[in-house]
Amino acid sequence: MIIKNRFMAAALIAASFASTTVAARAASGTTATAAGTASATIVAPIVLTHTTGSALNFGKFTVGAGGTVVVTPAGAGSTTSDVGFVPGGSTTTADQFTVTADGNRNFGITTTSGTISNGTKTMSFTTVPSSASLTSSSSGTANFTVGGTLTVTGTETPGSYTGTYNATVQYQ
Repeated sequence: MIIKNRFMAAALIAASFASTTVAARAASGTTATAAGTASATIVAPIVLTHTTGSALNFGKFTVGAGGTVVVTPAGAGSTTSDVGFVPGGSTTTADQFTVTADGNRNFGITTTSGTISNGTKTMSFTTVPSSASLTSSSSGTANFTVGGTLTVTGTETPGSYTGTYNATVQYQ
């Protein structure tokens, strides 16, 4: 009976080890995990609109031997060399633009040079915005003006001259 009991005891011990699972564990301090966060913010696109009816107007002038016509971003005009405004009949104006953007957002302003022509003669001009950068209001709007300097060679013929240039705004 002792042999039988020993045999039973050994069988019970063997069965006990067979049904017990041992979990594998990493040594303490060799691995750690933490959750990270992610986010995104979409802002309103920036939109530039030319103010209807506005234009960079260099006014009415005589050419003489040539010179320049300058219009400040505030719209004040002046001439140099042998170019003169027509007394009482010349009005200069700066061009105007409106920006719609995300509220309280900084943006840069650039403008290109351009040409004006009457179909046969052409004059070139450079432009300057009222500011190189602005910040939109809390409601997301801003305005700026553009002045310029027109180069007059003295060979231009009388008539109306028109042309274009580009203004660009970009978030900073």
